Amino acid sequence: MTLRFGVVGTGAIGREHINRITNKLSGGEIVAVTDVNQDSARQAVEKYQLNAVVYQDDKTLIASENVDAILVTSWGPAHEGTVLAAIEAGKYVFCEKPLATTAEGCRRIIETEMKKGKKLVQVGFMRRYDSGYIQLKHAIENNEIGEPLMIHAAHRNPEVDESYTTEMAVVDTLIHEIDVLHWLVSDDYTSVQVVFPKKTKYAHNQLQDPQLFTIKTKSGIVITVEVFVNCKYGYDIQCEVIGEEGIAKLPEYSSIVLRKAEKLSTNILNDWKSRFMEAYDVELQDFIDSITKTGEPKGPTSWDGYVAAVTSDACVKAQLTGEKEFITLQEKPEFYCETTVSEIMK
Repeated sequence: MTLRFGVVGTGAIGREHINRITNKLSGGEIVAVTDVNQDSARQAVEKYQLNAVVYQDDKTLIASENVDAILVTSWGPAHEGTVLAAIEAGKYVFCEKPLATTAEGCRRIIETEMKKGKKLVQVGFMRRYDSGYIQLKHAIENNEIGEPLMIHAAHRNPEVDESYTTEMAVVDTLIHEIDVLHWLVSDDYTSVQVVFPKKTKYAHNQLQDPQLFTIKTKSGIVITVEVFVNCKYGYDIQCEVIGEEGIAKLPEYSSIVLRKAEKLSTNILNDWKSRFMEAYDVELQDFIDSITKTGEPKGPTSWDGYVAAVTSDACVKAQLTGEKEFITLQEKPEFYCETTVSEIMK
């Protein structure tokens, strides 16, 4: 069986996924594309030599009987409408984050999906498919370090442009830690507080950088996440889980070790795409394979999108108030059962 994809949004990430499905993965085919910029859609078809129809909009693409799954890589505020239409049509959906720009929007998606009685949606939180995070998850699930007590994490970029705002440190950057750390410890968040350290001289006037987030979970785990988007030295993702009996740390990205000119050194990446390229591949291949084998995606669910949205809202509020803000989730429906790391690796 070949899963036939319709792509909504042919910008940078849309084209990367088109290339991935067309030239790197198995079991999927791009048969339809659309974009608010029709020239972009046509150029994508030509560039990747696709046997695909260019549709006027997402609704007509979704309605096509030749499309099995919708790949949502459009502008974030447009995601909710496309996902809802796809669910109503009974189509599978792979949606890049955010699932919706509000928690209410995520709830609408959840309710619509539950009414269909079948999980159709996977959210593009690719870090769950990174080999390093999977090793961390294994260590925690296998009780190799005892009960987790604390997590120290960092998300560092070499630089950002002047369009990047203080809020984007949450909605574009921290959002990845929000999801993957929630998944790592299988523990809901209860509160968050934000502290702004001394500001780097490299941050523009309207940006607070760096930022330090302290998040607490229901069981009492304290998580600190540093977001530093003008660190200058490279793209650096760190995560250390401190347990009752030991510590598990995210492995460094693989690089040769050089001994030269009286120095011992390794390279540091400068591009986030290089750091998680393999995770993107594994993520989409899993989406294709799980639907083919079981009839449902088994990756991050609509509920995970909702958890991220509620937590993100609280983090943004904490940026503004400087106070501890509480994170309140509705009760998780039984419809959204947990997917274990062992299932992801099958």
